[in-house]
Amino acid sequence: MTKAYDALIIGAGHNGLVCAFYLARAGLKVRIVEARDVVGGAAVTEEFAPGFRNSVASYTVSLLQPKVIADMRLADHGYRVIERPISNFLPQEDGGYLKLGGGLERTQAEFRKFSARDAEMLPAYYDALENVAELLRDLALRVPPNVGEGLRTLFDGARQGRRFATLSLEQQRDVLDLFTKSASAMLGSWFESEAVKAAFGFDAVVGNYASPDTPGSAYVLLHHVFGEVNGKKGAWGHSVGGMGKITEIMAKVCRDHGVEISLESPVARVLVDGGRAVGVKLVGGEEIAAARVIANVGPKLLYERMMDAADLPQDFQRRIKGFKAGSGTFRMNVALSQLPKFTCLPEPGEHHQSGIILAPTLDYMDRAFLDAKQYGWSKAPIVEMLIPSTVDDSLAPAGCHVASLFCQQFAPELPDGRDWDDEEDAAAECIIDTVEKHAPGFRASIVGSTRLSPKGLERKFGLVGGDIMHGHMSLDQLWAARPVLGNGGYRGPVKGLYMCGAGTHPGGGVTGAPGHNAAAVILRDRGLFAPRWR
Repeated sequence: MTKAYDALIIGAGHNGLVCAFYLARAGLKVRIVEARDVVGGAAVTEEFAPGFRNSVASYTVSLLQPKVIADMRLADHGYRVIERPISNFLPQEDGGYLKLGGGLERTQAEFRKFSARDAEMLPAYYDALENVAELLRDLALRVPPNVGEGLRTLFDGARQGRRFATLSLEQQRDVLDLFTKSASAMLGSWFESEAVKAAFGFDAVVGNYASPDTPGSAYVLLHHVFGEVNGKKGAWGHSVGGMGKITEIMAKVCRDHGVEISLESPVARVLVDGGRAVGVKLVGGEEIAAARVIANVGPKLLYERMMDAADLPQDFQRRIKGFKAGSGTFRMNVALSQLPKFTCLPEPGEHHQSGIILAPTLDYMDRAFLDAKQYGWSKAPIVEMLIPSTVDDSLAPAGCHVASLFCQQFAPELPDGRDWDDEEDAAAECIIDTVEKHAPGFRASIVGSTRLSPKGLERKFGLVGGDIMHGHMSLDQLWAARPVLGNGGYRGPVKGLYMCGAGTHPGGGVTGAPGHNAAAVILRDRGLFAPRWR
């Protein structure tokens, strides 16, 4: 083996970089091995047509933890996020539209076009959502209680549950609704307009291969609202330079702290000796020794493809086999000769700088899921379009634009033995047709594109089943049970093995929280006399 490290991290995605930073700052000798030729994992910016650059997979900012931003001093190195002027723009089937965001009064005025009652209900709904979102913010940077550690489990559980106990009965009922109900049921108890329910319900199917009628889908909605941009809670924005700019900065900060980052170094196997992880073997044959191995890859990839089954407890193997992954996501980037002209609002405006949601009702979203279950993908898919070049002219030539198309309800595995490699182009054409219905001329404006089916996302980024969350965000796979109850505290089932990716608490999105929390656990395990984590 080559020289030993205090910590070896598999994967240079944002959580791996965050974890490496905290460990290196505490004095550990850290090395990251990354399969691709660029850092960033799914948060990367690449040129996909001559002169056109865009975020390839992850495409928008909100959930990145303010503490991580401050500790890594990202702003000092060029980190900058431009907030959306409004959150979302939803064209409707009758030729109308709804705008969400831009302040309470503006949103209420939009809602009154559809329902005066819904406009009146909005402040109370925002308050209820914010109360529960604040609970999640409080838990995001806390290590979940690890079941099986006796009194420590009880103490940690009681301490983290204390905030819940301080909520009023009404607020506790809101928590129960958001963690257990379907998005349709939860939103139906608040609003009557289908357009209004769709405006909020879209977040429930982002990266979630499920119907808004599926119990538990309300939590996925909640997961997408506990972030903030530039201090404004619940806001979303665009990272100038794309998502890759964030991870480029993180990598620079890590290197400044002495972290070694090895690109084009895919891991073949985690090495275990005497019941302890002792390093990794790369695909090229090199073996690297380390006192601890930290995986910034999903649980399915780590335990089913990078480890020998003989090194894992049998019950753990069975439960990882049952760990659900596959987010039903299809990702496209398109280079455009001009801005899309939406039939309902053709002229350039703030709606082009928002999340453009092509899914006018919850029933539309439900049909998209049912289609995907039966046929492999929906003939009328859910599409979110972002056009970051409207606020960032570094991404496209003058007068041109790039658009991210985040598309939902595409089966991780196609029925009838069909293969995504054979179907990817047809699915992409279906997506373009969907946009064309709302913005005639869109197809003719495309001068280049990339398309990534669930299989393509797995092949390019190691996301098993194309799962952008590293695993379903369902109640049985959250908090102390993410990925498996008894291993929810960032420690693997083998001594010296840790997890720091989105397959751990608090889950998916560019948050940095799993990396932050895993580093805290590793440093605590290192002992009282280890260099303090400041």
